[in-house]
Amino acid sequence: MSVGYYFHPGTLTTDQYDSIFNRLEAAGASKPKGRQFHSCFSEGPTLAIYDIWDSEADFEAFGATLMPILADLGIDVGQPAIVPIHNVIYGQ
Repeated sequence: MSVGYYFHPGTLTTDQYDSIFNRLEAAGASKPKGRQFHSCFSEGPTLAIYDIWDSEADFEAFGATLMPILADLGIDVGQPAIVPIHNVIYGQ
């Protein structure tokens, strides 16, 4: 069953997000196994992230690369809201 992850860290800026993404690309992890969908959007003065993953295990495996990058940049994204996905409809 697919799983959705919603992160609303409260202080994530576009510069920080771009730094994270650039480091993930450099690590060969910008398109990780199991991630079906990724979005980053503004919520007021900060950014939020919503992803859909094939499984919690795939997300946790990605975390082995992501978490050290976040720690190195001093970014705390907090705990995500995790929801089971009932249906996803992709565009044509």
